[in-house]
Amino acid sequence: MALADAQIEAVQKSSGVGTAGCATLVALGHYPNLTLRDIATIAGLSHSVIVRTVEVLVSAGLVIKASGKDKREVTPQLTPEGQRIREALINARAAVLAKALVNLSPQKQDVLHGLASEMLENLTIDRDQSDHLCRLCDESACGPDCPVEMKVQKMNGADRGMNH
Repeated sequence: MALADAQIEAVQKSSGVGTAGCATLVALGHYPNLTLRDIATIAGLSHSVIVRTVEVLVSAGLVIKASGKDKREVTPQLTPEGQRIREALINARAAVLAKALVNLSPQKQDVLHGLASEMLENLTIDRDQSDHLCRLCDESACGPDCPVEMKVQKMNGADRGMNH
């Protein structure tokens, strides 16, 4: 919990937005055509909370609202400032992790990586939940070896195309 709390504090401090806003920025940076419904699923929050979150991000100049498939659907897009803030929060999260690992030998880091990967696989139950697990991840850091994504693909036999 201490590591999770430190990461959340770091991303909020670096971005100036709440956790829902951070999750929205991260998701939009990796998957730019998400709908509000998609973002709500990833963040694990209600549609109305995400609507308000996006309004805050729009007011802050971090996101613009684009039309989706029809007039009722909105697909928020990052502005250049939103992209900059997204990168800052991902870097802040990575700095917390680096601090936690600094005194571990490479061998211990390899062991931890293997154990954490197994734990993440055990926690992954479906696509929506996996998207929520990775809501603040730098998905490019895992690449094709993301244990969460690999578990979902094993379960489903195919990727839905939203995350990882």
